[in-house]
Amino acid sequence: MPTPTASTLASSALHLRSATTADLPAITALYAQEVRDHVATYEYDEPDEAEMARRWQAIVAQGYPYLVAERDGRFAGYAYASAYRTREGYRWTVEDTVYVHPDHVGRGVGRALLQRLIDDCTALGLRQMVAVVGDVTNVASIALHEKLGFRTVGVFQGLGRKHGRWLDTVQMQRRLGPGHETDPV
Repeated sequence: MPTPTASTLASSALHLRSATTADLPAITALYAQEVRDHVATYEYDEPDEAEMARRWQAIVAQGYPYLVAERDGRFAGYAYASAYRTREGYRWTVEDTVYVHPDHVGRGVGRALLQRLIDDCTALGLRQMVAVVGDVTNVASIALHEKLGFRTVGVFQGLGRKHGRWLDTVQMQRRLGPGHETDPV
C-alpha cells in the first residue's frame, strides 16, 4: 500500500460524532490493545465489550461527551470526558481521555478529538479539564495537551506499576471558559 502524501492526508475526511453502541467493538479492541501493550492506562486486564458498554453508558448518563472519530468512514479513535473526582466540590472539573487507532496516529485525530472535548465541556459550563497522562515517556500525549493549552501541574513519581516497571504519572490542567475566575452558574 502506498504511503499517503500530504495532499492525500489533507483531503481525507475526518468526522467527529457522538459514540453509539455500534462503536463499542472498535472502542473495546483499541482499548484492549492499550491495556495489553502500553502504559496510557494502568489497567492490567482487558475489559470485554459488555464492560466497555457499561462504562460508556455511565459516562453518557452523567451528561459528559463521548466521541468517536472516523476518517473516510473508518474508526480512527475515541475520546471522552468524565468526572475528575466524585465528590460534589469537583463537579466543574473533568478528566479527558483520548485514544487514537495506530493507523491514524500523527494525522490530527487526537488533536481534533481533544479540541472537540474542550469545546463541548466548555459549552456545558465546566471550568477545568485535567489530563492524567500515564508515564512521562508518553511524550506524544504530553505534547498534544500542551498544544491545546494544558500545562503540567505535577508529576507523581512511581505512582503506578505495569509491565514490570514503576511509572510516573503526569498531571496536566487547562481552564475551560472563565475557569476559576468567576463563580459557576
